Amino acid sequence: MTPIVTLVRRVLANRAGISAIEYALVAALIALVIVASVRLVGQQTAANIQQATDAVSRAAP
Repeated sequence: MTPIVTLVRRVLANRAGISAIEYALVAALIALVIVASVRLVGQQTAANIQQATDAVSRAAP
């Protein structure tokens, strides 16, 4: 192979590696947002269920 072809192949391989890293970072960020959202929704849901349980307990004879 000529040096130019080798150089072009190296550049393309390097860009593919960089793209893979970028995609991994985006995926990690999306996963972090999902986990944070689920935790917040879960905490709020638990608080609402506890309120409902307390209300039913007070209303029961």
